Amino acid sequence: MRLTRRQFIVTSVLTGLGIILGVNLLPRVREGKTPENDGDGSETTDTEESEVQVLKTSDREQGIRTLLENYDLAKYEGKSIALKANFNDAHPFPAATHIDTLRTIVESLKGAGVVELTMAERSGMGYTRSVLEEKGVYALAEELEFNVVALNEEGSDAWTKVDADGLHWRDGFYVSNVFLEADYVVQTCCLKTHRFGGHFTMSLKNSVGLVAKTVPDVRHNYMNELHGSLHQRRMIAEINKFYDIDFVVMDALKAFVNRGPESGDTVSPGLLLASRDRVALDAVGVAILRSYGTTTEVMRGPIFELDQIKRAAELGIGVDAPEKIKLVPLNDGALGPCEEIEVLLNSA
Repeated sequence: MRLTRRQFIVTSVLTGLGIILGVNLLPRVREGKTPENDGDGSETTDTEESEVQVLKTSDREQGIRTLLENYDLAKYEGKSIALKANFNDAHPFPAATHIDTLRTIVESLKGAGVVELTMAERSGMGYTRSVLEEKGVYALAEELEFNVVALNEEGSDAWTKVDADGLHWRDGFYVSNVFLEADYVVQTCCLKTHRFGGHFTMSLKNSVGLVAKTVPDVRHNYMNELHGSLHQRRMIAEINKFYDIDFVVMDALKAFVNRGPESGDTVSPGLLLASRDRVALDAVGVAILRSYGTTTEVMRGPIFELDQIKRAAELGIGVDAPEKIKLVPLNDGALGPCEEIEVLLNSA
């Protein structure tokens, strides 16, 4: 269920009060597909699993189409979709979303009868419009007829304020209305480490790009606050509480296992993954990075004790334990990786 802006503001207040009081004042929503939840975002319980589909492939286009067969795209007919990709900068994949990933997802959504499709982005390491032009996004948008919004060019009325109550943000933050007003949100992320304090950047961290750096007439730089805070990773997780996703596609054909987000030592897992649960998906992504050997920060301790994962689970954004993740290999090639991921998910 999508929220109106008025419902969003009420929900934000109740959520903040619940965090302060240590109780949940709202129905807990779990995005994993379960027998009681056919995958449409309906409410589920804490005991249910969240699926992560895993495909081993070298064919990006066909692989993504295979992933999307697990999601009911027919429900998008006549609906509006907000799409969040990963265009933090213009460096080659896996620094940014591969243009073929974007093309395949857009074609699939348009083929489902979406009435309006908008990809919105705020780049963090470059001027957004220039990044999107260099990556071929505007040319693709003209070809496939979808909207592109450079969020750093938006005015005050394009944002909704999230108050700081119960959060690690000093004065809250602003979320793009593109992602609050669409009927559904779809996200695609990459798999990489983050040397500027995030430790890793996948679906949870990708959400930073739909938050304002600055807002006209507001004298505060929210990205300076984020990147200068000792609570950065918790703040990243908190963003995700205030917008819904229908599903996320993670392009892990390649990954950065150190440095990041724009460059690093590159490995080739050859995997495409998808889930309705950002916590589950990122936990699986961390396990994949660990399988190759990665940074000390990403290797340290149980995966569900890492700040981004732990805080997101506390807020009910996704599953709260590795045993609640159900890995679904979609081909024989994914069986071995899923077995290794399972072991790493449950390792201390």
